[in-house]
Amino acid sequence: MTRDLGLPLDGRLLGVDLGEVRVGIAISDPSQMIAHAVETCVVPRNDVAAMLTAVTQAIATHEPVGVVVGHPRQLDGRDGPKGAAARRFATRLAAHIDCPVVLIDERFSTVEAERGLIEADLSRAKRKTVIDQVAATVVLQHALERQRLSRTSTDTSNS
Repeated sequence: MTRDLGLPLDGRLLGVDLGEVRVGIAISDPSQMIAHAVETCVVPRNDVAAMLTAVTQAIATHEPVGVVVGHPRQLDGRDGPKGAAARRFATRLAAHIDCPVVLIDERFSTVEAERGLIEADLSRAKRKTVIDQVAATVVLQHALERQRLSRTSTDTSNS
C-alpha cells in the first residue's frame, strides 16, 4: 500500500524541479494521468525569491489543485543541502498559495530525463535548455502514479 500524498485526486497538478539556475515546470491533465513539460524559468543562482515568483506565476497561469516539488535526497534517503533547500522552498511556497504542496523524491529524475533526451537525439545545447522541465515532468509523473494507486485503493475500500 502506498502512502497518500495528501493531494486532491482530481484536477491538474503542477510539478516543479528546482535547479541552481533554472526551475522546470510541468503540468498534468485534469484527470491526473499524464504530465507534460510546460516551461523552464531562468532564475539567478539560488535566488529563492525569484524561484517563488516563477512558480507562483506558473500556478496563477495553470491553476493547479496541488503542487509537487522535486526533493533531491541522498542515495541513503537523507536530506543533503539541496534536499534541505527544496524542503525550505516548499514550506515558503505553501505559505504563499491556496493549494497543497508536497515533496516527492527526485533522486534519479534528472538522470531519467537526460536519458530520454539523449534517446530523442537532442543536442547537448538543446538538452541544457529543457532538462529541468523534463525532470519536472518525470517527478510529476511519479506523483501521478502514486495518485493513481491512491485512487485505486480508495475505490477498492469503498466497494
